[in-house]
Amino acid sequence: MAENNAPFFIEDTDEGEISSDVAGLGNLLMTTHIPLRTDGSLETGDIRTQSVATLESLKASLEKAGSSLADVIHLTIYLTDMADRPAFNEVYCSYFRKPYPVRCAVGVSALADPGMKVEVTVMAARRGSF
Repeated sequence: MAENNAPFFIEDTDEGEISSDVAGLGNLLMTTHIPLRTDGSLETGDIRTQSVATLESLKASLEKAGSSLADVIHLTIYLTDMADRPAFNEVYCSYFRKPYPVRCAVGVSALADPGMKVEVTVMAARRGSF
């Protein structure tokens, strides 16, 4: 296991990725997720479908790193259309419960792929080991 003061990285299983899946320092984890299907392909459906895919991807990565959605302390939500915020919030509320994590929603003109409507960056506590 990594020392508490040494950063550690859980690599993405996709050979072509240039980013780790999860990074951490001590018991603090950082990760960013986009709307990926379980097969690794990009979900380009409506905002609700993309939000579910994004949060499911987040959930899987956190669990792999010894954490969970219940351990999320902060989210930054990037939306290409701020009018999609209520729909994202509906999905979000089906994944998170009170007390909700601290969060920030940011409107952006574009994300990495033209079909993407949402991306999230998260900080979470790690309770277990991986």
